[in-house]
Amino acid sequence: MTETFETIRYTADVVVTTTDGHVLLIERGWDPHKGAWALPGGHVDPGETSRAAAARELAEEAGVYATPDELVQVGTFDRPDRDPRGRYVTVAYQLTVIPGTPIEAGDDATRAEWWPLADLPPLAFDHADILHAAISQTTTA
Repeated sequence: MTETFETIRYTADVVVTTTDGHVLLIERGWDPHKGAWALPGGHVDPGETSRAAAARELAEEAGVYATPDELVQVGTFDRPDRDPRGRYVTVAYQLTVIPGTPIEAGDDATRAEWWPLADLPPLAFDHADILHAAISQTTTA
């Protein structure tokens, strides 16, 4: 019997919301989903925890600086078809900030903007599901 193993990539994403009902989204600078809106996030580097990667990616892509311990874990998202590049498993985190927190697009983001939760654009990947899970947790906490 031959065993086959799937290559799995490990990522972290962050849902950043303001106390007045906005969410931070970045416009992706390259494929997949180039030009689409997404949550800040990216690959976990060797030797790094997903929480540390989430804080690093948030700073790199949106100019928002948080310590890893400020991020609250939302959950793990591992649907096999969530990324067209192959199997990606992400751990999502949530951070609440005050309105007016400055943001600046960087790294692989072409833009960073605060969007009203009531009027969101279509989101890349399964980020709408991640956002919904994060919002559900914060409203029941």
